[in-house]
Amino acid sequence: RITCQLHHPVTGHEVARAIGPGLEQAALAGRLDGELVDTSHVIEADAELAIITSRDEDALELMRHDAAHVMAQAVQELYPGTQVTIGPAIEDGFYYDFAREEAFTPDDLKKIEQRMHEIVKRDLPIVREVWDRDEARKTFGDSGEKYKVEIIEDMIPEGEEGTVYRQGDWFDVCRGPHLPSTGKLGKGFKLMKLAGAYWRGDSNNAMLQRIYGTAWRDKKELKTYLHRLEEAEKRDHRKL
Repeated sequence: RITCQLHHPVTGHEVARAIGPGLEQAALAGRLDGELVDTSHVIEADAELAIITSRDEDALELMRHDAAHVMAQAVQELYPGTQVTIGPAIEDGFYYDFAREEAFTPDDLKKIEQRMHEIVKRDLPIVREVWDRDEARKTFGDSGEKYKVEIIEDMIPEGEEGTVYRQGDWFDVCRGPHLPSTGKLGKGFKLMKLAGAYWRGDSNNAMLQRIYGTAWRDKKELKTYLHRLEEAEKRDHRKL
């Protein structure tokens, strides 16, 4: 435990820098009085802050959530007109549901994964913005994102504000937190499979296309996970 005496509002990133350049470079997020926050979060009063790095368990969920955002950005860059819906982190990975008339193919997954690596290389800053509800509804509505409009109407009460995270020209309504930049995601991810999913899990709603992926701290962890899947498949007695 390190005690820092700072006499003005500071961000988690500035605290990490004050402790040392190594921690500044490694910082992915912060845990402020028990709550996970962006490194850009401004601390305005005495608080207990833990700097989250890739060695922390919290890092995996952050990286998986960011992988979903990077995937959604890649899809919309490659296939304009595709609508995004929801994209959470899940056990061992992430997914995102897309609304698109044409079906994705395994070859599309390869293209999307390659574009994801390009977006990571761009090292785009991930910036938190606060929008009022009407602004968010109009912006996403004008972009043809009807599913996002529905999410905004459900998530943000009338007359209140919500958060949007921007990376480059791409942005998404999201509570966060997120990594400082797309470059922090690294190379430990892979797109795994396609599936169908009804909007909001209701068979009366439209069928969406779900892309699943897995994400880990680095390529070594990814390789270990994929090897574990291969071994489990070999032992599957249901396969002839």
